[in-house]
Parts: sequence; structure tokens; C-alpha cells
Amino acid sequence: MNISDLQRLAEHTRTMREAGITLLVASAFLAIFLLVPLSPNDSPKVSVSIATSTTPSAFNDIPITAEAAIVYDLVTGETLYAKNADAQLPLASLTKLLTVYAALSEFPSKTPIVITASATEVEAPRAFSAGQTFELSDLARLTLTASLNDGAAAIAHASAERQNRSENEMLAGAAAALDLSQTYAVNGSGLDTSSAISGGYGSAKDLARLAGALVERFPAVAAATIEATVEAVSAGGTHFSVKNTDPIIDTIPRLLLSKTGYTELAGGNLALVFDAAMRHPIAVVVLGSSVKERFTDASALVAATLAHFAGVASL
Repeated sequence: MNISDLQRLAEHTRTMREAGITLLVASAFLAIFLLVPLSPNDSPKVSVSIATSTTPSAFNDIPITAEAAIVYDLVTGETLYAKNADAQLPLASLTKLLTVYAALSEFPSKTPIVITASATEVEAPRAFSAGQTFELSDLARLTLTASLNDGAAAIAHASAERQNRSENEMLAGAAAALDLSQTYAVNGSGLDTSSAISGGYGSAKDLARLAGALVERFPAVAAATIEATVEAVSAGGTHFSVKNTDPIIDTIPRLLLSKTGYTELAGGNLALVFDAAMRHPIAVVVLGSSVKERFTDASALVAATLAHFAGVASL
């Protein structure tokens, strides 16, 4: 090998050494870049978009005449709409829901109930004669559907007597068992006892829960309240057929219970339970409306509820 060859070899070796050093330095800088965290100001800017619903509530601006009202989800316990829902107001014949629930909670459905003479002396509507006897469930179906005061009085009297309690104590016990803190009854029918005292008091929220409990525990009795007419036969063989006091039962989809109430002191009351979706019962209660507007109030709340479950502002 001559001198020229040696010089070329030396130059090649020096070049390779410099390239290796450059590679090592670059690797060191890359490691530092990867291991040292960026400062907040150097962090990449990420734009996050949060979706929000702009659909108005289905319950906005509903014109409700009633002094108090509620739409209550019986599955979740959520109040979907409320107007004075905890106010204690006269119940009128919605008191019969408590009377029937109290009796059915304590006695078998076939328990014989005798119509007493005192029961036949209450204000109309009435349908029975003293001494007639019915199975509890049959008398309950007739009483709730046609809002019969004599039937409610007979049920309350028989239930209290069998428990060796006063009617007030018997009804108070049923209300306490359901934790209905705003509810108490003076009598089983809900008839006003004077121009200043109602036969029963409660809140819209309490009545929603009571109606839901009746549907859940005694669905056969509740189902009678959505029929146009209900029939039953007394123990003596007398046939009875009564008409429903609620004219809008055919307009409420998947209705499970309906109960009307009206006295001069209470005004127009209405309690409904219906399925807003598959096995999703909702209670609608209006208190202190008028004779006619209790039905338009409730219908508006039912429509808003269906729109709510459909995810729209209105149907």
C-alpha cells in the first residue's frame, strides 16, 4: 500500500468517526425531548365541543287552572312537573283511594262488606240499600269507578270495626304506612263535613304516590276505574252496573287508573296513572281546578309527559 492509499484510509476513518459522534449527539437530544414534559404553554391545543340540548322542556308554559298539580314518575321517584305539589288541599272523592287502599291492605279481597244504614244516608251518589253485602274487591271497584259515597262509607266502617279502631285512626294508619305526610281523612268518602272542613286533605305529590301504590298492589281494582261501566253482583244476587265519572278515560293512552273528585270546598280534582312507556307508570294529579278544567289540565299534562318521553317539546 502506497502513501496515497494510506492518506485516503485515514480520511475515511476520520469521516466515519465524525458521523458517529453526530449520531450520538442527535440521539441524546431526542431522548431529552421525549423524557422532559412540555410546559403548559407548549402543550398542544385541543378543541373540545360539548353537545347541549336546545329542545325546550315539554312542560314549559302549560296553562294549568288547578291550584296544585304534579307529574310524578312512579319508577324513578322523579317529579317531572310540579305546581304547589306539596300544598295540603281538600281531596273530595280522591279520599276514596285512601279508603280502598286501607281496606285492601288489611283484608282479603273476598271479605264480606255489609252496607250499613248510616252509609245509605250519606249524600249522593249512592247505589245501595242497607243490608246488602258485597265482596270487598267488588264493592271497591264499584265505589271507585262511580265515586259512590255509600260504598266508601261502608268500606271505611267495616275496616275500622274489624281493626277495632276509629275510622280516622284506620285511615291515618294507611297514610302513615305509605309515608303520606300531608294526607289525613275525616271520613271515608271525602265529603265536606261543613263549608269549612273537607272530608280529606292531602297534597298532589301524596296522591300521586297513593294512586301508584294502588295500581301496584291491587291492579284488578285499579283496572276497573278505566272502564266505561263496571258490574258486580251482591251476595243476595242483585246485579249492579255503574258508569265511570271520568269522561276522558278513552283519550288517555295506556291508562291504568282514574279517579275524579269534586266538592264545593275542594273544587275539581283528578288523579290518573298511565304508562308513558313500556312498564313505566306516571301519575298525574290536579287539585283545586274546576269541574271541567280538571280534565283539560290533566290532559295537557299527559300530552306534555308523552312529549317528554319522546324527546320533543310537544306532540
